[in-house]
Amino acid sequence: MSSFFKNIQKVLQENIREYGMFIALFVIMAIFTFLTKNNAFISSRNISNLVNQTGYIAVLAVGMTLVIVIRHIDLSVGFLAGFLGAVAAIALVKGIPVYLVIPGVMALGILAGLITAFPVAKLGIPAFVASLAGWLIYRGLLQLVTAGTGTIIISDPAFNAIGNGFIPDIPDIGILPGIHKVTLLLGLIGIVLMIINEINSRRNKQAYNFEVLSMDIFVLKLIFMSGLVAYITWTLAAYNGMSWTLAIVLLVVGIYDFITSKTVLGRHIYAVGGNPDAAELSGIDVKKITMVVFGSMGMLSALSGILFASRLQSATTTAGTLFELDAIAAAYVGGVSAAGGVGKVTGSIIGALVMMSLNSGMNLMGTDISYQYIARGAVLVAAVIFDVMTRNRSK
Repeated sequence: MSSFFKNIQKVLQENIREYGMFIALFVIMAIFTFLTKNNAFISSRNISNLVNQTGYIAVLAVGMTLVIVIRHIDLSVGFLAGFLGAVAAIALVKGIPVYLVIPGVMALGILAGLITAFPVAKLGIPAFVASLAGWLIYRGLLQLVTAGTGTIIISDPAFNAIGNGFIPDIPDIGILPGIHKVTLLLGLIGIVLMIINEINSRRNKQAYNFEVLSMDIFVLKLIFMSGLVAYITWTLAAYNGMSWTLAIVLLVVGIYDFITSKTVLGRHIYAVGGNPDAAELSGIDVKKITMVVFGSMGMLSALSGILFASRLQSATTTAGTLFELDAIAAAYVGGVSAAGGVGKVTGSIIGALVMMSLNSGMNLMGTDISYQYIARGAVLVAAVIFDVMTRNRSK
């Protein structure tokens, strides 16, 4: 038994960056569960609302993760999301079908990202300056397109379902009444696929004589991860089931996790972040990678704006305010290194959940907004200090 706990301690010490964010999220959720009246924080209704509220920031955080990995920053994404959400609203009001509006707005997002990337990649202008210019421009454009009314109401039911609707369920057949069965089925499929992926990953590492977790710790990890997914799935199924927002976020994370971990493009992105000069000498087109990452960031900004406008069922002059800071904070809390080259898109989702859990918990407790900002700032500082300490320890 003592060797078992020693193995756990060793694994935690060697993977503290990866597991630290999960521990932080668990602690935060446990604290608010006990501090809120009638354990309101952990209720099915609040967890469902929390997941939906996290959606638009989580999508931004995925893109921001890659931007920070290649040692850049993008401050324009907040008001770009707000502006493109307003563009979508205007197009829908004018009668353009939603199936044309969404891809059109996302194409505009890619173009906006490439415009931001051009002075960075081709002219050597710092990304901070280039994206700050974008921040000002998109804020001005947002105010221009909403100047007449201040709020553009969206009445398209299909568009509004993206931010407020839930995936359909099978008819009630007397089994588990009041429980969303399709959500349970999707959760079960997710657990099975996760276990298969972990087993295959372990076998591949063993085939190349890489170090892997001991069997007892590996089994414990699978049990913990499966239990966590099962709990979240049951909690969501007990309310209205999986929302379309969560489905979109999971799809985005799945695609980007595959790209970053299984493709040549992903390896090139991390190579550029690790050492741009060495990457250039090894034949990697650093300028092209920069354009791709910023173009991706623009596309995800458009998707974030769509999710936010859909959730509010309107576009407003203030849409996008501080989105970029929430995305940056989520990326850092999720384990992205300020020095570049380190970070996972899955971690950014946990970071987004950490930041939004703080908001949700403090709102349920009636905490003044000023103290909420202080708490979020303290968490961000702690995440950066944690990053610096773990990097220094690994040297």
